[in-house]
Amino acid sequence: MLGMIRNSLFGSVETWPWQVLSTGGKEEVSYEERACEGGKFATVEVTDKHVDEALREAMPKIMKYVGGTNDKGIGMGMTVPISFAVFPNEDGSLQKKLKVWFRIPNQFQSNPPVPSDGSVKIEERAGITVYSTQFGGFAKEADYVAHATQLRTVLEGTQATYQGDVYYCTGYDPPMKPYGRRNEVWLVKT
Repeated sequence: MLGMIRNSLFGSVETWPWQVLSTGGKEEVSYEERACEGGKFATVEVTDKHVDEALREAMPKIMKYVGGTNDKGIGMGMTVPISFAVFPNEDGSLQKKLKVWFRIPNQFQSNPPVPSDGSVKIEERAGITVYSTQFGGFAKEADYVAHATQLRTVLEGTQATYQGDVYYCTGYDPPMKPYGRRNEVWLVKT
């Protein structure tokens, strides 16, 4: 636990590598089209819980793994953003499941520590291209749903095509950061 706190407060922060391909927007909503690098990720899946409750269960597991609850007993440093996949219903509400994705820092990509918690898995993920919109505050499920709806509306009438059965919600900040917070919604380009 001490390693997790030390890592969160004093550890290094690495940004998940991506390249901005284009930008756009309408009215008050802007977006970027980004090519995000693939790699190895630590993941945790939670089902049968609403997003906010599922995150309260999944995030401590990811943070403990990053902070040293692994076979090497080492804190790895953070990568941002931490993303989580959500699965919308036809009415736009979210299903009771999510999957948190934490990109393992570059230094550990070739040989990531093995998680001590069996619910934390290491998975290889190919690169993805996304349409991303940014917003501030302490984001909750309703905020992500609202911003995903806004992004879909902005993309209407453009050449953009994206998956309808999943999207990603992201956060860049530790929970103790009181202001200037950064969150995003990513629609995955098809």
